[in-house]
Amino acid sequence: MKLWGGRFRKETDTLVNDFNSSIQFDCRMYREDIEGSIAHATMLADCGIISMEDKEQIIQGLKDILAGIEAGKIEFTADNEDIHMNVESLLTERIGAAGKRLHTARSRNDQVAVDLRLFLRREIDEIVRQILDLQQAVLDQARQHQETVMPGYTHLQRAQPVSFAQHLLAYGEQLKRDVTRLLDCKARMNVCPLGSGALAGTTYPIDRWQTAKLLGFDAPCSNSLDGVSDRDYAVELLSNLSILMMHLSRFAEEVILWCSWEFKFIELDDAYSTGSSIMPQKKNPDVAELVRGKTGRVYGHLMGLLTTMKGIPLAYNKDMQEDKEPVFDAIDTVKMCLPVFSGMIATMRVLPQNMRRAAGGGFINATDCADYLTKKGLPFRDAYTTVGNLVYYCTEKEKLLEALTLEELRSISPLFEEDVYEALSLETCMGQRKSYGGPAEEETTRQINELKFFIEEARHG
Repeated sequence: MKLWGGRFRKETDTLVNDFNSSIQFDCRMYREDIEGSIAHATMLADCGIISMEDKEQIIQGLKDILAGIEAGKIEFTADNEDIHMNVESLLTERIGAAGKRLHTARSRNDQVAVDLRLFLRREIDEIVRQILDLQQAVLDQARQHQETVMPGYTHLQRAQPVSFAQHLLAYGEQLKRDVTRLLDCKARMNVCPLGSGALAGTTYPIDRWQTAKLLGFDAPCSNSLDGVSDRDYAVELLSNLSILMMHLSRFAEEVILWCSWEFKFIELDDAYSTGSSIMPQKKNPDVAELVRGKTGRVYGHLMGLLTTMKGIPLAYNKDMQEDKEPVFDAIDTVKMCLPVFSGMIATMRVLPQNMRRAAGGGFINATDCADYLTKKGLPFRDAYTTVGNLVYYCTEKEKLLEALTLEELRSISPLFEEDVYEALSLETCMGQRKSYGGPAEEETTRQINELKFFIEEARHG
């Protein structure tokens, strides 16, 4: 007989039982369910609601069940629907009447809510650790390439010279925000719904602050209706994971471009590439492509849960059982992507000479040429037009700006002097961009040091 079966006179139809069951996916919260039950039993005894003897039996029974699960000696059953009823049934079978007292002053509604918060709290910590590993890979590569000139792009057109270090460190900044968003999400979810009951709390003299403290929460949920019906934290986590995957996907797209023969800025390590079954010359960036592809999967879970939650009245509804599979799969997807992406970045071989060669075309020193004229007294807009005419001239003559003779330059503007060639050097163009956040070596050194500090603080904070 089911634990909720007192009001019913018929057995649940087999199809309904299978349809209703969530044990096949919520079983992964067994540790959190037992942890929450131990805290609940402790509070019940301290408040005089159950005896100390019952508490001791319950806690020991739960610990034995946990050990049996982790040893692979316990199998869950769909007849008990979910992880909560599986654990409670096992407990009652083992310790009898004391086990039946565990559910006093709680509901599966507040039980699942506390389990999910505990589970996601731990998962966030693991994902943050993996992001920090990726940031470390970015940092290590950036340290080696502060003087490596490459073309920066807008509209996928060569725009201005940057260093490869600065380009990589831009992703370091994105990943910083991912870490802080996840930690903010963790802080917001760190309130305890246990004691909310089904929706309206309980008439028992419980101490919700005690269970919150025992489970490491900052406080109990302030409103019992909200405590059991809130899934904002799950939606927020999916949103944060979607943004993280968007960053990985953008990075992946650049890796895919960079290792193509058209760019050839990097070469991926053999251990992070695959081949073709028919074309022996191929070396495919499958890791980057799969990360790019799996981004859509995580986005889909976010939209799915938002859609599930949008029409649900207070408080708990069975629709909310649909929260766990998308969240669990998104977490699994992210945790699969991050380590392999880190390895790909850490082992890729950078080809500075190809980056420098690409930077030499596309007139990416044109802005610096305009700045040169501005410093000679020409208003910037006039300087802009002058250099535009120069670029047109170079295009017609198939020359680079720095390859023009001084006579050719002066035919466009008399302000050009011999020092223009130093000003148009790509190394000068990059090295003089010392404004905060720029590609000059002193600036990328600062960014590297800040990222290093961030990683160390996040690991030990």
